Amino acid sequence: MPLLEEGSVPRDCTQTVPVVIIGNGPSGICLSYLLSGYTPYLDPMAVHPNPILFRKLQEAKQLPITEQDLEFLCEGLEGRSGNPVAVLFDTLLHPNADLGFEFPSVLQWRMEKKHNIPHLILGKATPGGAWHAMEGSMLTISLGVWMELPGVNYKDLTSGKRRSVSNDRATPDEISSYYKNYVKLMGLQKNFVDNTYVTSVQKLHRSHEKTLGNDKYTNSTDNESTGLQGDTHVPFSLFAENVVLATGASDSPARLGVEGEDLPYVFHSVRDLGVAVSCHGKLGSSSDPVLVVGAGLSAADAVLCTLNHRVSVLHAFRKRADDPGLIFKQLPKTLYPEYHRVYHMMCSQVYPASPVANPTSSSPSLFPDYTSFPEHCVLSFQPDMHCVMRGSNGVLRVFKVSMVLVLIGTYPNLFFLKEQGQYLGLDPSRPISCRQNPIDINPYTFECNAEPGLFAMGPLVGDNFVRFLKGGALGIASCLRKSNQASLRGGVKSNRLAVEK
Repeated sequence: MPLLEEGSVPRDCTQTVPVVIIGNGPSGICLSYLLSGYTPYLDPMAVHPNPILFRKLQEAKQLPITEQDLEFLCEGLEGRSGNPVAVLFDTLLHPNADLGFEFPSVLQWRMEKKHNIPHLILGKATPGGAWHAMEGSMLTISLGVWMELPGVNYKDLTSGKRRSVSNDRATPDEISSYYKNYVKLMGLQKNFVDNTYVTSVQKLHRSHEKTLGNDKYTNSTDNESTGLQGDTHVPFSLFAENVVLATGASDSPARLGVEGEDLPYVFHSVRDLGVAVSCHGKLGSSSDPVLVVGAGLSAADAVLCTLNHRVSVLHAFRKRADDPGLIFKQLPKTLYPEYHRVYHMMCSQVYPASPVANPTSSSPSLFPDYTSFPEHCVLSFQPDMHCVMRGSNGVLRVFKVSMVLVLIGTYPNLFFLKEQGQYLGLDPSRPISCRQNPIDINPYTFECNAEPGLFAMGPLVGDNFVRFLKGGALGIASCLRKSNQASLRGGVKSNRLAVEK
């Protein structure tokens, strides 16, 4: 039976939910799939190309992967994620993908209702998370097939949309539609509560019993999640044994922290650029240049979008154009020609070293479409729409612009946690950062080392690609399933719920 009526949260829910997932992007969706009873086994007809891993899988082929020793299965595996379970799940779903092969998954999925763990997924919008807020015409970094979730092939829902055999990337619109349809096809809707804003999560101590369905839960410690739901901001409160953080990393844009950054012509999202160019007359070929700050892929997307609308671009970034750490160095030219076009301009259309630019007239040193400013930092934005920059040689440059896009990264917004979640990081003295200070977790269960009963997955633990964040779902589902089995055998453990049939 469902925990609650579909799509709603009661104002005062005193029953305990075994699992509450905060975030309804691909991380939360994939975890919901595994918690709903969908169980992975080794396909008896499959052969994995890694003989050592295949031998391990065959030794316990009668057991679902979620009940096996994940640490044992992960031994010796290498991949593009720092989380071993993410590498394991990826190679089970897409064997030898990094070598360019499209081998079928070696997993067979079975619906086993006995493995269902009741849960709720709280999301700010419809299932799909931040994918609904991205500029819809861009292409994803990952191939479309790497964006899919277990049980539904991406190609089956996007038939006829393949761009080429060698470059099957997708648009955010296609991906967000896939995730939304996935929830319906897998019958997961009853677990999702949309338009919900979590305002706090805190640990409470209670000592009473509650009955949920046919199961009785007796607990000593719960996590209370409170928040607002719907357009009318109806408050709610939930008690949960376990809370999973699956909020992603795009809530709070990184800022320069310079004078004038809050002026109305300074933005921090590519989507704002899309809105500006779609508004008739706001940006065009006769407009002053658009300044893009940053050297990542979001900045490159902004450059491409601006050029496509025949608006000239000034592109400022702190690194040298030939810096080996630039992301463009890691992208094959055949798969990502548009990003290499930007990188070529970054290297070849460079503003020369010169005195202060005249802010009242266009500089003859600017290229007509795009001008690169390597090793430059922004000093200030002025109310008259002039931007002051400084080069590595100390020379100041001033330009009049029509719009500024500061695209230097994003941070997760964990305001609903104590200390904004900072105490959960690898370095508790610094804010949580998906690349520089991810949440410190057990690598095989994804449980936070600083907070038992609290789990984290996806970008919060360093897995920024959908291809790898699915590993968090496997680790968490395995941990919760084993915990349930242990509770059934041994009763209440410290800070855990005991389930009595």
